[in-house]
Amino acid sequence: MTSTDTQLLERYRAAVAVLTDLPNDAALYAASSESALLEANQLFATSQILLRNGGAFIAGEIAHRSAPELGSQGLAQRSGHRTPEQFIKTTNGVTGRDAVTAVRVGSLMREAAVEGDVDVVTGEVATPTQPWLSPVTDALGVRSISIEAAEAIRSGLGSPNSAISTEQLQDAASQLCDAARSLDPDALAREAKAFRDELDTEGVAIREEERRQKRSLRLYVQPDGTTKLVWIMDPETAATVRDIYDRTTSPKLGGVRFVDPARQTLADSILADERTPDQIASDGFEQLLKLGADANPDFLLGSGAPVIRLTATQTALERGTGLARIEGEVAPVSISTAWRLSCDAGLAGFVLADDGHVVNFGREQRFFTRKQKEALAIIWGGCACLGCQRPPSWTEAHHIVFWKRDNGKTDLADGILLCRHHHLLFHNNGWEIQRDKNSRYWLIPPAEQDPGQTPIELVSKNPAMRDLRREQLAS
Repeated sequence: MTSTDTQLLERYRAAVAVLTDLPNDAALYAASSESALLEANQLFATSQILLRNGGAFIAGEIAHRSAPELGSQGLAQRSGHRTPEQFIKTTNGVTGRDAVTAVRVGSLMREAAVEGDVDVVTGEVATPTQPWLSPVTDALGVRSISIEAAEAIRSGLGSPNSAISTEQLQDAASQLCDAARSLDPDALAREAKAFRDELDTEGVAIREEERRQKRSLRLYVQPDGTTKLVWIMDPETAATVRDIYDRTTSPKLGGVRFVDPARQTLADSILADERTPDQIASDGFEQLLKLGADANPDFLLGSGAPVIRLTATQTALERGTGLARIEGEVAPVSISTAWRLSCDAGLAGFVLADDGHVVNFGREQRFFTRKQKEALAIIWGGCACLGCQRPPSWTEAHHIVFWKRDNGKTDLADGILLCRHHHLLFHNNGWEIQRDKNSRYWLIPPAEQDPGQTPIELVSKNPAMRDLRREQLAS
């Protein structure tokens, strides 16, 4: 055993010895204070990053020593495994997804570590195959991001092409590494894909068509006599289906509380229904299919048809290039698609003017109208509370200047969207929301929560607002 082997193994043996000493008595956790529990959770998260980081180094080296050109002499193959991913999955007891992530990120880290060295396997000088990800390998090197975050950035950004340079992707990777400190890997992956779309607006139509070509619907008969439906939807189809699904199930899942008595009665009946949300959705879609199959093709169905809400900036529409956004969908669509959808009676189209506002639909009534709520959905993109991912269909319009207490007006500028949980939380626990002269919105915590009542900025969840800000900065 070489001195390098000894050094490597001694460090891992020491780490295992320390981790073995972690408490496994549930009573100890139950008796701990809230502050201690939160700190323990943060320490655990740090240990996870350290362990997964080390595991990725191992996975990357195993993958290198299992290169396809080595054939049956590769490390994984000699151990009885077809691929290094299968080797990691089996020996580490992890999921296939975790194994793939470890190998991909580990290989990236290895490339950065041996850059300029002569590869003993191929005899070639090692050079990074993805140099635009150097900020990611740097962040991994100082352990400031997890390997899951690294994979989210890698997969979301993609590779350079004729429209996007290596330098542009490198700059985006650097910004995403900073964002990784406050975003979970799933949110980071969405952010990385948004970066890609913003950098490569000309490629939006191509990626849009690629997603459309993946659409499919298949039926599988199960051994127990039931049948399973698997439906892969492009964003347009998904927007239509999601609208129907939300209408069918949202009251059961704690969605919008309706003001109209007739709709309130319907919502109450759904809440009292003994069926699960999945069963309600199944029965609802079955009935829709029956109604559609039996409809007279010479007449339109009722006004309750699903609505696709699409938003674009005024600049993009006038220019004919750029991005448009379908509510609820991560991937943008091209402006040409926006024009095509505008011919559809089932479209609610909104234009963001240069000042960031949409058309104001009235201010005199106590409750926000349907049109105002649709406008707020465009402005906020969902629940305005930080970290909340509830979509607009699960939110309620909230007066930041309270209607009764402060004689507030039902004005778009003084309205935001909050899910039921955060709406009740803010009303009942003394949280306030203020709008400054620059139309920025700030969440003010109650004094008992934060004695200094430090303002927290609330930012729109709608990617179309990001498009508008980017165009404003570019002008």
